[in-house]
Amino acid sequence: MLIEGSFTIAAPQARVWEKITDAGLMAGCIPGCEAIEVVDPKTYKARVKVAVGPISARFDLVVEVTEEVPPERVVSVTRGDEGTRASVVSAENRLELKATEDGATEVVYASEVSVTGRLGKFGLGVMKKKAQSLSEEFVRNFRAKVEMETAS
Repeated sequence: MLIEGSFTIAAPQARVWEKITDAGLMAGCIPGCEAIEVVDPKTYKARVKVAVGPISARFDLVVEVTEEVPPERVVSVTRGDEGTRASVVSAENRLELKATEDGATEVVYASEVSVTGRLGKFGLGVMKKKAQSLSEEFVRNFRAKVEMETAS
């Protein structure tokens, strides 16, 4: 399932890049993120809780950055499961930052996500709606943190 979108942040591209690559800040913006660990500069481990309908799951995820072009693009792969492998998730992610004429930054993202197991049994429409909802919540959280710091 493809999840994609874009949003604008009232902050310069270099500032947005600095925040997008800050694991601690990102953990605070990701809905359901309970913990994050920096393994090395290109690898992160995270624990994320997600609820879809009546099912709640905690995923242990590994995020590996496969390409990084500061301050313009980051490409990563995410893989993980519930520990019992009842549900497995994998995603190929692409994030691009573009400076706008007014000094803000446009963020364009795309993730090709695959969910199998008990959560994968939900229809594509339900899963896509949940993913879109999580994306929107992340955007609100990230925008608030970056713009608040930029205004200070």
